[in-house]
Parts: sequence; C-alpha cells; structure tokens
Amino acid sequence: MNPLEWSYRPDGLRAPALVCAFRGWNDAADAASSALSFVGESFDAQRFATIDPEEFYDFQATRPRIKMADGQTRAIEWPAVELYEVRIPRAPRDLILLGGSEPSFRWRGFTTLIIELVEAIGVQLVVTLGALLADVPHTRPIAVTGLASDPVLVQRLGLTQSTYEGPTGIVGVLHGACQAAGLPSASLWAAVPHYIAASPNPKAALALVRKLEGLVGVVIDASDLEQAASDYERQVNAAVQSDPDVQAFVERLEQAAIDEQDDVTELPSGESIARDLQRFLRQRGGEPPGRPPS
Repeated sequence: MNPLEWSYRPDGLRAPALVCAFRGWNDAADAASSALSFVGESFDAQRFATIDPEEFYDFQATRPRIKMADGQTRAIEWPAVELYEVRIPRAPRDLILLGGSEPSFRWRGFTTLIIELVEAIGVQLVVTLGALLADVPHTRPIAVTGLASDPVLVQRLGLTQSTYEGPTGIVGVLHGACQAAGLPSASLWAAVPHYIAASPNPKAALALVRKLEGLVGVVIDASDLEQAASDYERQVNAAVQSDPDVQAFVERLEQAAIDEQDDVTELPSGESIARDLQRFLRQRGGEPPGRPPS
C-alpha cells in the first residue's frame, strides 16, 4: 500500500512552493512547527493528503494519542504527516505546507515520497523551517539564517552557501534529495536562546514567518503572532529580572553579541524596498506606487 494517502489532488496551483517543518530535533522551542501552523491558519489551509506513519515511525518514541471522538467513543490519533494547500490569489505563488514529527525510520524512502509528490503537483521551490538552541540573548531580535546549496538560488534570493558538516536531521536529508532531483531548495533556521525552556517561542516563530515572506513572495498578517511575541518577551524579562544569576548571564550574552556585531550594517537597496512594497500593495488590492526617489 502506498503510504501517501490523497483526500484529493489540488490542481491549478500557481508556481507553488512547498514549506516544511518537522517537530523534534529540527524544532527548538517548537518555533518552526508553530510558524508553519500560523501560516496555515492565516490562509485557511485545506488538507489534501497525509503520509501514513506505519513505515516511518517508532511508536514508542512518537506515541499515538487517545482522544474522545464524540464524548463517549475513544479514538486513536496516529502521528501522520499532513499536507495542506494554501491559495493566495494576489500573491505570485501558492503554497503547499507539510508538517509532522521527524520520522524515525527509512528517511531515504520518506524523502523520495516527498519528491514524487512535489513533482506530481509542480512544486517549484522547497523551503524548510528549523530552529536551533544557541548562545543568544532573548533581548535581541531573533537571528534567522537562510541557507541553500544551489549557487543560483543563493545569488537570486540573497541566501548563504551552506558549508555545514556534521550530524543532520530529516531536513538535511530532504535537501539532499531535492538537490539530487534538481529541485531548488532553501532552509531557514532561527537561533533560539538555550536558557529559556518555555515552548512554543512565538518570537522565534514570528522571525521565521517574516523571513519566509520575503523568500516565497507572500504577505502574512502576523498581528496576532506579534502580540504573542510581545507578551512572551515581557514574561521572560520578568522571570530573568527575578533571578540575579540568570540576569548576569543574559548580560554577558548581550555583551558578547555586541562584540561580534559587524561595524558596517548592510542596508537594503531602494530597488528591493520598492519591489517589497509593490508586492504588498498588489496582494492587499491597492495600487503600487511609482519608483521611489534615488
């Protein structure tokens, strides 16, 4: 039996990009999975397929859950990977969202299945979202790194050439499969303060959403996530200030961040600002302005 189970096959998608996030090793503070969920909720995403978990998961590590179906009947909820379509009429492209836990087994078979799916529905770009724990203070903006292995994509989208060597997760394996298939792919990683145990981290999720906007060319109303991020930072500040040892540790991280900051900050060009503004107005239904003065 094919583990890919279709509810229906989406058609008429415009230059779709696949956006993926996997809970687990690649998802510090649930930032990546929270960002993906927020995008789906913002655009009323519709589920069109799932990947059956039987071949890919260790159910002792990723356990199914029991839920009450109608207040009386208990039902088993298995940890499937779900795929959603997002249609954005005024944006230059539509989106496919893929979310679920990182699989336990058969990663090559799993990523091959994803490649077959994206080729079947004409996906033009694969983007993965991830988050890692880092020695960064919570008081500074969340740093998001955009990586790609394709030199053309690096140049066109202003990303960084990936030079990482070491252990990887399903995200790295998926990018390897994309490269082998000749499919452009990019990876966004948010750096999350390692000393904050609370999950999810809406500030990191917001940073990923904002970086994703520019990468795939969509505009997302993130006002609710912005409010959640503000509330989160206020709560963390209060907790840090109540513990002198933690406060001193954060101050050391802040000083280290200042010491590492480049002396010269690269500003966006007038042309890139104009393109972003025109895209925003078109998607919102307004008229784009003329070219800004140089």
